[in-house]
Amino acid sequence: MSTSAAQEHAIGQQHPIGVYLKVWLLLFVLSTFSYLVDFFHLQGYLRWSLILIFMLLKAGFIMSIFMHLAWERLAMILVILLPPGAILVLIALMVSEANYVFLSRITFFN
Repeated sequence: MSTSAAQEHAIGQQHPIGVYLKVWLLLFVLSTFSYLVDFFHLQGYLRWSLILIFMLLKAGFIMSIFMHLAWERLAMILVILLPPGAILVLIALMVSEANYVFLSRITFFN
């Protein structure tokens, strides 16, 4: 490996501290918004949708910046993100099937 390629490789591996500080500040802001949902006593679907949105945003920033997924190859990102996605799909299928099973039990076993 030539010295210029080695320097580019070494430079490519360093991540500027400013990115970490900006994301840390953004996580603080998102956490504040999450606490404000409780402070203003929001109820119902609005409350849970806001909490889930803030939670997913924070998890995405943490995974992409602090777990360095933003700088990884697509294959590595897919290896990490596909299994939880598959589990969520299976949970959604089980939830949709649960209503059918529950109604069948009521109908036939009364």
